[in-house]
Amino acid sequence: MPGLPPTHESFARAALPAYGRADTTPLRLLSLSENATYLVDDDEPIVLRVHRPGYHSLEAIRSELAWMRALRTQTPVATPELLAARDGTDVVAAEVDGEVLHVDAVTFVAGCTAEENPDVVGFEQLGRLTAIMHQHARNWAFPSGFTRFRWDLDTILGPDARWGNWRLAPGLTDDDRVMIQRAADDIAVKLTDFGSAPDRFGLVHADLRLANLMVDPADAGAGITVIDFDDCGWSWYLADLGAAVSFIEDTAAGERIIAEWLDGYFEAGTLPADHLALIPTFVMLRRINLTAWIASHADADAAAELGPDFAPNTAALAQRYLEDRTWLQDAIFGSRV
Repeated sequence: MPGLPPTHESFARAALPAYGRADTTPLRLLSLSENATYLVDDDEPIVLRVHRPGYHSLEAIRSELAWMRALRTQTPVATPELLAARDGTDVVAAEVDGEVLHVDAVTFVAGCTAEENPDVVGFEQLGRLTAIMHQHARNWAFPSGFTRFRWDLDTILGPDARWGNWRLAPGLTDDDRVMIQRAADDIAVKLTDFGSAPDRFGLVHADLRLANLMVDPADAGAGITVIDFDDCGWSWYLADLGAAVSFIEDTAAGERIIAEWLDGYFEAGTLPADHLALIPTFVMLRRINLTAWIASHADADAAAELGPDFAPNTAALAQRYLEDRTWLQDAIFGSRV
């Protein structure tokens, strides 16, 4: 799958006139991952997203935006507001030197990401909002033509997984690969047995990590705004909890977030005991998925910030997952027994 061309800013500039802005309007790169996200930095700031080629079809992008809009208008979940182009279209085809990339625009959300200021995040609120999102997904009448991809065992753990092959992550030794493969095999057995019935598998955000939560330290009542639905798709609902502790799965902070997230989730939803028992499995699954991601996204902001120990530490966590049956149990069941 091709990545973003290095000229991604040119595509953002090519889209500016469609939103009534001059192509010389100041732009500031906010993030670089699957896509390039830019702040249009003028008196009425908006956020442009330049989509990488081949990751989503136009229909899939429109489906993502439809769910984001539905959550914003039908539930208490705050999301950015989609901005239509001057001709009324929701996605712009930006052309540069004969190449076309999709671009969309949303309202600017004041504040910062939770990654920049985790101390102001209410993870109980995140758990509560996630339960609301799951309930909405179960009951929503999907628009005609709605299409999103799946996050399942093949697309996460397989050699041709969507985010890459974890076996190619930098720094892994042969022993590391053996340990992670043992964990992956255990995950595959457990989730195959768990199955994908509608009470446990459906439309999820799939990337509810700190970088995709906006908070405003200057406004304590503003709460969380959920952003970046680019990876939303069909998966197990508990994959959203695994994503909430992305990159910090093996820390005390990760355990605290899980406990608080569950407290909030139970305010708006339910999780049977057999689902709760699989939380370590979903946390480990996400960690392996992220290990694949750094193997294939060396140019992404988050990958560049991780040190060389991330992949080897995945192997260490895999060993703990396999051998320490107390791991995460206090966070999961401590206040629920």
